[in-house]
Amino acid sequence: MQEVAIPAAVGPIAALRGGTPGGLPVIALHGWLDNAASFVPLAAHLPAEWDFIAIDLPGHGRSPHLGAGAEYTLGTALNAILDVADAQGWTRFHLLGHSMGAGIASLLAAACPQRVRALVAIEALGALGEAVENTAERLRDGLAATRELPNRRLRHFADLAAPVRARMQANALSQANARLLVERGVRALDDGYVWSTDQRLTLPTLVRQTQDQAEALLAAIECPAQVIFAEPAQPYFPHQMRQRRVARLRDGRLALLPGMHHLHMEDPQPVARIVREFLAPFAVA
Repeated sequence: MQEVAIPAAVGPIAALRGGTPGGLPVIALHGWLDNAASFVPLAAHLPAEWDFIAIDLPGHGRSPHLGAGAEYTLGTALNAILDVADAQGWTRFHLLGHSMGAGIASLLAAACPQRVRALVAIEALGALGEAVENTAERLRDGLAATRELPNRRLRHFADLAAPVRARMQANALSQANARLLVERGVRALDDGYVWSTDQRLTLPTLVRQTQDQAEALLAAIECPAQVIFAEPAQPYFPHQMRQRRVARLRDGRLALLPGMHHLHMEDPQPVARIVREFLAPFAVA
């Protein structure tokens, strides 16, 4: 895949691009604190005729951070994705997302049915919801964390071995895949490395949608959707919630595959097969 920079209102969005310009337009969105390299293993098994762009969402990887005092919101991500599509001249396109990226892709499909032709959501569907009774506590905790952030120091690494081990342990990743994410997710200094991700992205979200709001947005998705979940389910997205959310889709299908949260990296071939079969009709439409 080729390194590219795509104009956007927040600044040039860094991305990895593969396939064939003018082919089936696909924008891939990574998970929280990941980056575009998350899709390198999967892209190797996708059709060369597709025009595949995996972006670093704002504040992640090699994309720019927001200015001082600004906050990362859902609108920040949604508008950056639309800016990327507009820069390519793509009136309509397809979305493929993993984890947080799948949640964001779901919401963009609901918000812009005239733009999104099809959705592939891996290991998430819709936004993370919050119980109404927790609203005030979340707001208090989130604001307190925001005020404390200026006192937090970036963690320093003498070499890449330690951050690679950290990603392996945190995400049950192989060393090779952890290194893919780390090499794109650090910034080199004279005496080592620090994470390149904007620290503001680690702060608690001040306000989350309720479960009812999240499900209402899923019901508003008009395009066909392919959902892929790993078995066993993640604690934050248990089996019952997964089934309930998929059931809200107008035109949805579900595939379950054995594996861990980053199954699209650790076992990309079965995931790629499902993605290829789902999107193949759109390539000839």
